[in-house]
Amino acid sequence: MTTLEAGDKAPDFSVEDQDGNTVKLEDFKGKKLVLFFYPKASTPGCTAEACNLRDNWKMFQEKGYAILGVSADSKKRQQNFKNKYELPFPLLADEEKEVINAYGVWGPKKFMGKEYEGIHRTTFVIDEEGKIEDVIKKVKTKEHTAQIL
Repeated sequence: MTTLEAGDKAPDFSVEDQDGNTVKLEDFKGKKLVLFFYPKASTPGCTAEACNLRDNWKMFQEKGYAILGVSADSKKRQQNFKNKYELPFPLLADEEKEVINAYGVWGPKKFMGKEYEGIHRTTFVIDEEGKIEDVIKKVKTKEHTAQIL
């Protein structure tokens, strides 16, 4: 699990989104950023989480937040996910796990008695100066907005 905590400087990154646009942490300087990591596009938990954020998009915008989703899915899979659920925010296709490793959210997981390596569902709230304001490790997919705001 991540060792990053509130008060730490958010690790820099530069990765492509679902459309092939390069997205960097510095693009969000002066804005608050919700950086949410999810295991796999279009799976039930990830869909619930992304749709909860989508349904509250206006509230996030009013409070000055940008939102970025990150998983190790391909650009094509991220694009399908974004289009299917009409997600208003970019999804980073971090196939090389550059951002995932920088934020320390890759590691051993257990599911139905099996151990495997994967992404731990984690959200980082980053302030206008690039400092981590909050780390949400126990994400409630259907109530995620309430955990952030």
